[in-house]
Order: sequence, then structure tokens, then C-alpha cells
Amino acid sequence: MRLIQASLIEEDVKPLTEWLESADYDYVLLPEEKEKYSHLLMLPVKNRETDDVLQKLRGLGVDTEGFLIISEVEAVVSQKIEVERDKEQDGEGEGEGKIARAELRESARALSRRSVNYILFTLLSAIVATAGLLMDSASVVVGSMVIAPLIGPAMASSVGSVIKDNELFWKGIQAQIVGIFTAIGGATIFAFLMRFITAPRLNLMLIGQIAERVHPGLLSLAVALAAGVAGALSLTSGASAALVGVMIAVALIPPAATVGLGIAYFEPIIALSSFILVVVNILSINLAALITLWFKGYRPEKYHQKDSARGNTLRRGFILALAIIALTGFLTTTTMYERRSGIQHQKILDTVEATGMDLLDHEVEYEMSWLFRRASTITLIVREYDKNQLEELRSLLAEKEIDLEINLLQQALQKINP
Repeated sequence: MRLIQASLIEEDVKPLTEWLESADYDYVLLPEEKEKYSHLLMLPVKNRETDDVLQKLRGLGVDTEGFLIISEVEAVVSQKIEVERDKEQDGEGEGEGKIARAELRESARALSRRSVNYILFTLLSAIVATAGLLMDSASVVVGSMVIAPLIGPAMASSVGSVIKDNELFWKGIQAQIVGIFTAIGGATIFAFLMRFITAPRLNLMLIGQIAERVHPGLLSLAVALAAGVAGALSLTSGASAALVGVMIAVALIPPAATVGLGIAYFEPIIALSSFILVVVNILSINLAALITLWFKGYRPEKYHQKDSARGNTLRRGFILALAIIALTGFLTTTTMYERRSGIQHQKILDTVEATGMDLLDHEVEYEMSWLFRRASTITLIVREYDKNQLEELRSLLAEKEIDLEINLLQQALQKINP
């Protein structure tokens, strides 16, 4: 529910009350002892009706000299409203739908502000994420996402497009650029300090949390698209964006921190690969949010701006989609090589099992390049094997198309007497 409060002049009272009575709305009209305004309207409405009511009020001229305030209602004690709410819950009526256009705009503006706190929270998030990556700690990396304020700018640019608010659109774009480069810069500086203080020599690819963000596959695209849709839905429903903001941060903060680590440790492949992931994710989030808001029915308030807004939305959506498709080639190549390596990996393990060897563990080493990582060597650790098993393994592997280098290590049994 939303509560609309409007200040009225004497001339607005009669046509407004006639319309409210004809539409069967419950309302309160309070007299005002002020020179300019004669009454104060208090009108509870459902979320889905807010836009229509605001348009009607503006059509009657209510907001030309007075003001309109929209606020969220925690609870309404009204028998009539309770009956209608019960019908909705039983499926007899329409759901709450979406928040009003004006409320959406104000929410997006509030979330897109490039304040000092926005910079500081982004910086702190990047530092915590970098520490979590170096510690190979998933819990610390998740903690960094909680404080990242990156949901607002992405949503603001999409809202600005569909309702034709160019100022809001460009504010969202600028805030996204500032946020991403703040995260990368903060991660780079922190990683430089850690490198010279605690870990001057470190193989970043041996750290699992870092390796999974270098040469990512197509699943990363699915995560970013889902995050964009979730962000737009949370904004339009009036729900808290805090939890959904974590989802947005999943797609942006850890990859940005990985870029910083790649720069600090002079690993251009890691830095470039992770930066491509950041760009793909931020474009995907914007595209998904843009499409979601458009299909939710948000348009400009003025009729003559609707065609222009449609053109802007289609053009920006096309540019985003084209850029994503161009960069997705990188993700597709990585996915293909990962799939090929995975198939060969499984073939080797199945072959070892067929020989009767007792496989204890195995390790895979990867060969890095600018566009992909490829499994190059697999080390098999078995309990023991004999000459016949070794010959059988070689014979079976020769029949299969496997280009991985294979090392076979035997781990001797050690018995410890109590």
C-alpha cells in the first residue's frame, strides 16, 4: 500500500472529491489554516493503482501549485481494504504489481548518488574482496559483496532510459564507471602493499578463488543477466534492494579485485581476462535491467515522449546486446576449451579405473594464454601398480585422442603400529 498526501487549493477540492467518490476511494480531507492551501488530502491506494491516481490528480491540476507526497504504508486498519486484500491473496484480484513511476525515479536517484560514502563503501568492498581472494576464503569474498553499493547506478541508468530521464541515465553511467575503477584502483593499491609486505612471490593461479575468475565461461553471463533482472524486480516491487545488491556485487566486485591483483603482480593475462569479465557482467546487468523495466510497463509521464523513450531504449539495448555478443566470444572460447579438457580429464580417470589401479588423487596443471586456459598436464597418484597394469594403461590411452601429458606417481602404503 501507498499513502498519497496532497495539498489542495479551494478550486481543486470539488472536482477531486467528485472523482474520488465516483471511483469509490476511501480518503480523508483535512482543512488547512494556511493562506495558500485550503485542504490536505490523505489517500491510501494499492501499489498498482498509484500511477493512475497520480495521473488523475495531475490532470485535475492538484500538483500545479501544491505538492504530492508518496509514502509506503506499513499497515492499514480498514475493513474494506482488508476484504480486498483477502481477495487478492485468494487469487480473485490482481496483485500489488509495481510501484509508481515517480517513486521508481526517486528510488533510482537515491541509489545512484556518487557520494563520499559510495566511494568509501566501494573501496572497502574491493579491499575486503582482495584480502578474501588472497586468503582463498569464500566467506570473506561473500562478506565484501554485502557492503558493495553497486546496485544503484546500474538500475538508475536503466530507469533513466525507459522513462526518458537523460540526467538520471548519465548519472547512472558515470556512477558505474566511477565505482568500477574505484574498486579496481583500491584492489590494485592494496594488492601492491600486500605483495611487498607479505607475499612478494605468489602464483595467483594456484589460488582457487582467483583461478575461477580467470578465463570464465558462459555461466558467468547467466549470473550477470539474472542479477540484472533481480535488481530491476526488487526496485519496481518496492522491496529492499540490500540482498539483491549482493547478487549484483557477485558479478562485479570479485572480478574487479582480480584485475587489481593481476596488475599488482604484473600478470597481464589475469588482469585482462578478469577485466573482460567485469565489462561483460556490467553490460549484461544493464541490458537485463533495461529489458525487465520495459516489460514491466514503465514509460515517460508525457505521451509525446513515449516514442522517443522507445527509440532510446531500443537503441541502447541494441548497443548493449551487440557489445555483449562481441565479448561473449571470449567466454565461448573458454567454455569450449574447458569442456574439451573436462572430457579428456574424465576419459583418463575412466581409463585408470578400467585397469584396476587404485587411484588416490589427481592434479591438473593448466597452460595459460590470452584467450583461454587449457589443461596441459594431469598427475595421477595411485596406491600401487604393476607392469601389466602400466602397459594396459598405455595401450588404452593410445586408442583415445588425448593430448594431455600424463604423470603417474605411486604412493607407498605406510602402516603405523599403535
